[in-house]
Amino acid sequence: MRTIPALLLLATLGLAPVVPAQAATEKATFAGGCFWCMEPPYDAVPGVISTTSGYIGGRTANPTYEQVSSGSTGHAEAIQVVYDPAKVSYEKLLEVFWVNIDPTVRDRQFCDSGTQYRTGIFYHSEAQRKAAEASKAALEKTKPFKAPIVTPIEMAGTFHPAEDYHQDYYLKNPVRYKFYRNGCGRDARLRELWGDKAGK
Repeated sequence: MRTIPALLLLATLGLAPVVPAQAATEKATFAGGCFWCMEPPYDAVPGVISTTSGYIGGRTANPTYEQVSSGSTGHAEAIQVVYDPAKVSYEKLLEVFWVNIDPTVRDRQFCDSGTQYRTGIFYHSEAQRKAAEASKAALEKTKPFKAPIVTPIEMAGTFHPAEDYHQDYYLKNPVRYKFYRNGCGRDARLRELWGDKAGK
């Protein structure tokens, strides 16, 4: 007698097992100056699946770090965050973003200057755009400093992942990372702007 495979038999009888749908993920993209320094705060957020350093907002296809760092391509250093919206909201990711940048300056962050170090929120959907604008508007009313917030909100274009040696730099090269971060005055300026919320 011919044997019918179990799944085919169950399907024939209308008893095929239900395969659970894969959990949906979403992505968020932020520019906050040196991308090495923007990975750690997001990697610490429950619900964040991955962070990738890269380049966004420029004119050159597949730019290299050397090209971007020269300021000639129009790209900004950025990170792309893949997250589970069932575990962490986009609004939470925005909160983390603000307290890890200086939103009062254009085309620079801390000791790094140039358009490649500009800040920016790059939205991937209309819902993200609305959330980002609401977050910025609310922050203007509650910010603990007087200077206006100049960080732009823009539609995300092509994101180019940076070279492998930039990924997880703070884990691969902890001594060099800390030397750079401290020397650049990032944490001191964040505390000046945000107080106890800095870097959280």
